Amino acid sequence: MARKIKLSPLDAAWLMVESIETPMHVGSLTIFSLPAKAPESFLKDLVAEMREHRNFAAPFNLKLANPKLKGLVPAWVEDHKIDLDYHLRHSALPAPGGERELGMLISRLHSHQLDFNRPLWEFHLIEGLENNRFALYVKMHHSQVDGVGGMKMLQKMLTPDPHSPEMLPPWSIGRGSGDATRPRGPKPSLQEQFKAQAATLPSVIKALSEVVRSSFSQNDPANAAPFVAPRSILNRKVGGQRRFATQHYDLARIKAVAKATETTVNDIFLELCAGSLRRYLEEIQALPNQPLTAGIPVSIRPADDTDSGNAISFIIANLNTQLGDSLKRLKGIKESVTIAKDKLQALPKASLVNYTMLFMAPYILSMLTGLGGRTKPMFNVTISNVPGPMQTLYFNGAKLEQMYPISLLSHGQALNITVVSYAGQFNVGFTGCRDTLPHMQRLATYMAEELETLEMAVKKRKAA
Repeated sequence: MARKIKLSPLDAAWLMVESIETPMHVGSLTIFSLPAKAPESFLKDLVAEMREHRNFAAPFNLKLANPKLKGLVPAWVEDHKIDLDYHLRHSALPAPGGERELGMLISRLHSHQLDFNRPLWEFHLIEGLENNRFALYVKMHHSQVDGVGGMKMLQKMLTPDPHSPEMLPPWSIGRGSGDATRPRGPKPSLQEQFKAQAATLPSVIKALSEVVRSSFSQNDPANAAPFVAPRSILNRKVGGQRRFATQHYDLARIKAVAKATETTVNDIFLELCAGSLRRYLEEIQALPNQPLTAGIPVSIRPADDTDSGNAISFIIANLNTQLGDSLKRLKGIKESVTIAKDKLQALPKASLVNYTMLFMAPYILSMLTGLGGRTKPMFNVTISNVPGPMQTLYFNGAKLEQMYPISLLSHGQALNITVVSYAGQFNVGFTGCRDTLPHMQRLATYMAEELETLEMAVKKRKAA
């Protein structure tokens, strides 16, 4: 009998809220340039070579023990009959193979649910991108990977050596620690886990009590709390179809503004999101009078942890979208983020998992009961910053030019904005509900113009 591996509560939660309208997979889009003097058959040969690699490492070799009960008692079992021809797809873009054609294809691919009778991943190689480029789109279920874990797995299939041939595909590397085919599972016994988590409850209850008190006492606008966010177009029921848009900058520009304003790179990113959202919502006459709030995932993964499962907590920050001045908005965002981070960091590390589960319980419950998108949102928009590799990487001689994150949506959360840094780049992915957000691609344009506005404001302040 196959050994079953139970999921952690946080991993299992993503399976519980899965539906046709809210598929819970995440993805990455990586764009490569063909090697110099690459033969015309380079991509055809690359796909053929990848098809030869049929060693499957965890989590790529794991499937649900009982797909019909995925929301009740989810557990993994190892799949010994993986159909690689199903999981590995080879596609081509219609001419001219520009960013628009690529965005439309990724939007369509990301809208489709994964097959729960198989391991929960797909790998798409997409050729026909202009300027001698091709793309890789990978999607996996969020129950198996979070942003930081996924980034670590992606980096393991890449190398800084442009001359390194025959790199392994991700499914043959997996998490890359220990026995590659060994499914992960909790080492401590259930009794030991229960005792350890029970010991953290007093600190967790105290922290949550402070959060609840702040929900009822909004004397300090910087102290953002759950369920104080205004209702907005971002927080309606969502459909199953997605839109995907991208934007990228030189990381040096972001760092320069952060240094000049004595803020962090993440503060600048939040302000760019706030400024572009304010303009977008004003344009469609849907900007609330109250400031929007952002739910921000925070990695709690130890530096030496090679696992890929979910190791995240959340903070909530005030985006100050009621303010028209970019620098004033940035100042308010910095204050709000600092308060939220201080509260999270004050918790003992052992209590972070319990805190996250209890903190997010109302959000998960709203998804399970169908109240998501019908009641007041816990926060308005999810905004995430995932650190990526700082050096240029290659895959079988092909240079990685850009990488973009593609996230998930849920009822009441029709937009996700996530950024990944890579080799001096700051690459933003916008994932939105096609039915809810008209002309969502304009957010990417407005974000670029918001950065120019910030840079100009900094120059004016220096001159003054």
